[in-house]
Amino acid sequence: MTTTRQNGSLFTNIQNNIATIEFGHPASNSFPSVLLERLTKELNEVAKNDAVSVIILKSEGERAFCAGASFDELVSISNLESGKQFFSGFANVINAMRTCGKLIVGRVQGKTVGGGVGLAAACDYVLATENASIKLSEFTIGIGPFVIEPAVKRKIGLAALSELTLDATNWKNAYWAKEKGLFAKVLETNKELDEELEIFTFKLASYNPEALSEMKRVLWDGTSDWDVLLTDRAAISGELVLSEFTKNALSKFSKK
Repeated sequence: MTTTRQNGSLFTNIQNNIATIEFGHPASNSFPSVLLERLTKELNEVAKNDAVSVIILKSEGERAFCAGASFDELVSISNLESGKQFFSGFANVINAMRTCGKLIVGRVQGKTVGGGVGLAAACDYVLATENASIKLSEFTIGIGPFVIEPAVKRKIGLAALSELTLDATNWKNAYWAKEKGLFAKVLETNKELDEELEIFTFKLASYNPEALSEMKRVLWDGTSDWDVLLTDRAAISGELVLSEFTKNALSKFSKK
């Protein structure tokens, strides 16, 4: 069942020390700003919950995991401040994932574009299916994956990031993403994905929560400047989206 709500949906279910946060949007699970704000707030709330030691991040439906930022909102940006605010949405989510103190396991069941790749990269462990191809297509509309770049590079390295960013029109398959370190395991079907997810997170949640929290801190060592860095990156994208090139590119996409 997928949501029909224009601003998307967000639900959290907590069982056995595991918080499952599920987001959804009728446009291939893309993110309008309001949904990014809700996800940031939810991650910050779950971070304070001592009954939670592991977080599962997943999206609705059987198809796309996440189509990135809302295209409709992207088209409507008219000034630098609104552009910076728009791109700060994913910056805030990534920083909330980074600082929440809980290990995050991503469930990626399908195609993932742009900011969605950033979300997967900001997870501490990702299980995916064979359908989970990825693409960073930002160059095709005159911007770049500046906000999510630190998270993606931290996970897959500079060479793979360059390949993914510069080859902006082509999908990389799930096994490429696994080989580069974005995905930990690739399963054939959603059923197998969910079985593996249940077994893995149940084991993870049985470990000493203090050890898990310390490991989270160690894994993210060296990223304390990201609050400033990602905000600065949002400003770069906010400026580029106002360029003549991007306005023309977006108008062509709008007509398709």
